[in-house]
This record gives sequence, structure tokens and C-alpha cells, in this order.
Amino acid sequence: MPPSVQNRVKELRTALGWTQQQLADAVGVSRQSINSIERQRYEPSLALALTFSRIFGYATDEIFTLENKK
Repeated sequence: MPPSVQNRVKELRTALGWTQQQLADAVGVSRQSINSIERQRYEPSLALALTFSRIFGYATDEIFTLENKK
């Protein structure tokens, strides 16, 4: 089975005290996209992952990780 991408977007967003809409505005996507990313239903593009990295101040591999499905 291919690995899945896990993320810490919700954790980092709430640490900033931001709503999903505030994060969506900051990265240039819809609130629904943020919701889908936080719920592991959507894997962001590389460009969006790099934008999250810049916004949160973390390396992309500290936000997004590959995990093997069992």
C-alpha cells in the first residue's frame, strides 16, 4: 500500500489562535480546503506545502510526514 501524508496543520493553526478562515486567507485557498487538509482528506500541492512552511515557520517535513498504511 502506498504511504499516506499526515500533517500537523490543525495543531499549528490552533497554536497561532487562527481560525480556518484566517489560515485560508493567509495561504490563498478556501476554508473548505483547510478543513479537508486538516481532516487528512486532501493532500496539498508542493507549492501549498511550502506556503504552510513559510506561514508556520517550520520545515515542510515538520508539518507533513509520510506514514505507511497497514
